[in-house]
Amino acid sequence: MTKKTVVPIFAGGGTRLPAHVGILHALQAFDIDFNHLVGVSGGSIVSSLFAAGLSPAEIKDIALNTNYNQFREFSLLKLIRNGGLSSGDRFEQWMDGLLGGKTFAELDYNLHIVATDVAKGTPVIFNKEQTPDVKVSLAVRFSMSIPLIFSFKTFGDHVMVDGSILSEDALHRDWAKDGTPVLCFRLKGEHENNEINIKGFFPIYKYVTLLIRTFMTTISREYINEAFWHNTVVVNIGNYSAVDFSMTTEQKQSLFDIGFKTAQEVLPIKLGKN
Repeated sequence: MTKKTVVPIFAGGGTRLPAHVGILHALQAFDIDFNHLVGVSGGSIVSSLFAAGLSPAEIKDIALNTNYNQFREFSLLKLIRNGGLSSGDRFEQWMDGLLGGKTFAELDYNLHIVATDVAKGTPVIFNKEQTPDVKVSLAVRFSMSIPLIFSFKTFGDHVMVDGSILSEDALHRDWAKDGTPVLCFRLKGEHENNEINIKGFFPIYKYVTLLIRTFMTTISREYINEAFWHNTVVVNIGNYSAVDFSMTTEQKQSLFDIGFKTAQEVLPIKLGKN
């Protein structure tokens, strides 16, 4: 059987990134070849670690055993001054350590990280060709900039936020520039039923959390254009929140299993295997 070559796009997810790790394991199980890969939001963490040389098993260990709460550092003062509850600096430093401080030019794979310029409403793409000397950790920090959670950061004349805000046509392009088909793995969430108690002396933090949670879930449920359906794998991750920094190891394992099982079931159909 001829080995299949694709450009996998790990799109969205936020803290639900273990689902993308499951997808990565499924791609490996099917012996699918790829030199180019694309990461957006939580997917940028998984794709960048793989592009930097970490094995799927090592990435799974990181995703399941890292305490995401360490990245919260939430402060209402930061929200007022910088537009986000967290600076994102601690997360960026953590990523840089895992990536060994690598720039895009130092990666073995052709990694493309996508963020959004909120001022212009356009994608900003980081890769070997356009940003060879930029640290990968910085690009991931930009792509993971969930509005109101992480502070806005500038890059040149761009104001960077989460890449998940982009429309689909920003992702469905000829990334490899040779016609290699893309396969976009998109996490789809459901609106959560567990209510947030917004009563109290100072409820603004809870209001912001509720707003972000609803916003990210709505984005994940956006209609998929018929033109992109053949190259899209929808992974229904239920009511897991994209901004749940307190997930247990069991919840992360469940997300991994959902990603792996969905990819395992859908890949043969999308790739025309029997």
